[in-house]
Amino acid sequence: MTQKRTEPTRQVAILLSLYNGEAYLDAQLASILAQTHPDWTLYWRDDASTDSSRNRMQAFAEGPGQGRCIEITSRHERLGVAGSYAHLLDTVPVTPYIAFADQDDIWEPQKLEWAVDTAEEAARRYLGEIPLLYCARQYLTNANLVIFQKSSTLRRKPDFPASLTQNIATGHTVLLNAATHTLLRNNPPPPSILHDWWAYLLTTAAGGEVIFDNRCVSYYRQHAHNTVGATGSFIRRAWAACRRGPRAFMTIFHSNVTHLLSQPENLSPPALRLLKTIAAARTFPARLRILFRYSSLRRQRFSETVVFRLWFLFSR
Repeated sequence: MTQKRTEPTRQVAILLSLYNGEAYLDAQLASILAQTHPDWTLYWRDDASTDSSRNRMQAFAEGPGQGRCIEITSRHERLGVAGSYAHLLDTVPVTPYIAFADQDDIWEPQKLEWAVDTAEEAARRYLGEIPLLYCARQYLTNANLVIFQKSSTLRRKPDFPASLTQNIATGHTVLLNAATHTLLRNNPPPPSILHDWWAYLLTTAAGGEVIFDNRCVSYYRQHAHNTVGATGSFIRRAWAACRRGPRAFMTIFHSNVTHLLSQPENLSPPALRLLKTIAAARTFPARLRILFRYSSLRRQRFSETVVFRLWFLFSR
């Protein structure tokens, strides 16, 4: 008797952290329910909201989303965005794919289908499962979903040196495979960065694959209460960076280096060499040699790369 071949599962665990998101939550949940990829479970927790977010989510779970929503209640205190998603990553079961959702955005109906299809196509190129992260562009909108432009395309391929300088993985577009989830489990991000950048750093540091989809997969609301937000204006981004100054950025940069070095078992040999070289570079000449040796230690735009390299060379 011929044994029937078992097709690999395409199940997605969607992670959603709520905090005072009642204004836009219903629209986000409706867009999840409308996905053309049907094999998903929504794992959610409320991060000590003071509005009706939890009640709205419970109504969805008992109504249109019945049987597909699981509340994580193991911790009730306010954890913040990074802490809340870290707790979700620690708690949810092993699943082929993990997707992050925000409470105030809207997904294109094909978002999960595009992500899973792209991830599976990439996985077929490798004999074994390696860490993989998929992310994509978004429509940038105002609070009423009026589109003012698309988010930027990538000018350079994402890799580990580049991941140290800039995050290109917008959280609500991200899909992770199980290997990347393993890297993130019980491994919270360092201070001052969120779960999406940490996932990007760990994936590339482990020698994994990052796939950037040029399609816009979501509508990214820009409003007064965004945790991070985005702007399509290069001038505004440059002005914001100058206001923050080199100290804030380089503190985050060196914190990421330190946290990655504390887990050498998760690092590829090239990543480990680069991190050790950066950590040991205490002088201007040593840092200059790093920039010549690692040309991909740069940001997406040439002008931003110039600023980063100046800050890197002269930082204390």
